[in-house]
Amino acid sequence: MSEELRASGDLRQAMSRLATGVTVVTATVDGHDHAMTANSFTSVSLDPPLVLLCVQQETGFHDALTRAGQWGVSILREEDRPTAAWLSTFGRPLQGQLDRVAHHRGETGVVLLDAALATLECHTVQQHVAGDHVIVVAEVLRARHADRGQPLVYYRSRYTSTR
Repeated sequence: MSEELRASGDLRQAMSRLATGVTVVTATVDGHDHAMTANSFTSVSLDPPLVLLCVQQETGFHDALTRAGQWGVSILREEDRPTAAWLSTFGRPLQGQLDRVAHHRGETGVVLLDAALATLECHTVQQHVAGDHVIVVAEVLRARHADRGQPLVYYRSRYTSTR
C-alpha cells in the first residue's frame, strides 16, 4: 500500500494542505556558511527547550548540519518570500549564497537573518533516521523575537501569507 500511496502523489497533495511557517536554517563548516529553507521545523519541548528539524539525508546541507553541531533558525516574514525561494533553489552556488540576504552572527557564531520574526541558536542533541530524512532534535541555546510583520506561510506547495 505505501508504494501505491507514494506513486500516486496523494500523500504529497494531502500534506500540502497543512499550512506551515517558513524558516531559514543555517550552519557554518570550515568557514563556509550553508543555508536551507525549511518548513519541517517545530517546537518539541519548553523544558528543556527543544526543537526539531527534518532534513533530507542525501543533501549537502544535511552533511553541513551534522558537522557543524550548532545551527541557526530564522523565522521568515511574508516579505522574505524571495529569500525563501532563493535558499530552496537546487543547484545554487555554495559560495556566497547568503550575499544577497542581510544577516548577522548570533552569540554562538551561527548566521541569523536580520529581518526575521524570530531567531534561534541551536545545538544538536539527537538525530533519528526516518525514511529518506533525518529528524534532528536540538537544544535551543538562545531565542529572540521581534514584531516585524506577518509570517511567511507554506501552503499547497507555495509561499503565501496569513492574510
